[in-house]
Amino acid sequence: MANLLELVKQLRDQTGAGMMDCKKALEASDCDLDKAVDWLREKGIAKSVSRESRVAAEGLANITVDGNKAVLVEINTETDFTARTDKFKDMVKDVAAVILAHSPADVEEALALPTAEGTVNELISAVSFATGEKMTLRRFEVVNKNDDQLFGYYVHHDGKTAAIVTLTGSNEEVGKPIAMQVASMKPQYVDRASMPQEIVEHETAVQTEIAKNDPNNANKPANIIERMVSGRVSKALQEMCLLDQAFILDGGLKVSAYLKENGMSVNSFILYVVGEGIEKRKDNWVEEVNAALGK
Repeated sequence: MANLLELVKQLRDQTGAGMMDCKKALEASDCDLDKAVDWLREKGIAKSVSRESRVAAEGLANITVDGNKAVLVEINTETDFTARTDKFKDMVKDVAAVILAHSPADVEEALALPTAEGTVNELISAVSFATGEKMTLRRFEVVNKNDDQLFGYYVHHDGKTAAIVTLTGSNEEVGKPIAMQVASMKPQYVDRASMPQEIVEHETAVQTEIAKNDPNNANKPANIIERMVSGRVSKALQEMCLLDQAFILDGGLKVSAYLKENGMSVNSFILYVVGEGIEKRKDNWVEEVNAALGK
């Protein structure tokens, strides 16, 4: 049943037809997706949905490393079902390898790079055509390091979150835990020194207003309020900074202490969360599934 439901969802995303019609089409074609598409088209049910107008907010992130050079890539597609296929996974790896080899300046330049199967754009388009889903090379970042630096990198098992960290030092075992920290806790800055002053000023203003509006603070001296605000600002900002966070593998340590113990320091990091910032289509999947099952 789970497989049928996934096929129904993929067929609906591909054709724009309703859940009940997609279920009927799959049942009429022995769950052959291509035949089901034809069945819907023949019945005049498949909607004319422009692939370019559809939302591709699922997909995978990939990290490829070669010596002193690494690349972090995100390629999107419409459904998680397609993102988990070997065809899509292999394409993402191939695109990452080509970008790593050529270091293009931007996405437009990356799409024009040559591969064994035409340009990167043609490679992505071929997989898009085969699956019927819109696919986009959303972003990438090529990272370079010096000989005295190390890469730490981590891609979550579902391919949805990926982080790469550049560190100075020689302890290679530190890299992956720090990348896991970035992927898990999602800091925005390495430390307070790298945080823009306007972030600090904004949080200070917010906490000051909160303190002013708290009736419990009405009779407290100004210096007490000031210290209270300062403490709250510090607590709020430390979660934004990698070095100030509690280390995920040892809550008794800050990340900064863990690094110091191992003679390492962090230079920079990059974090990708697949689909972050893309407005996804909102469907009531539960209602549609129940309707398809006759509930």
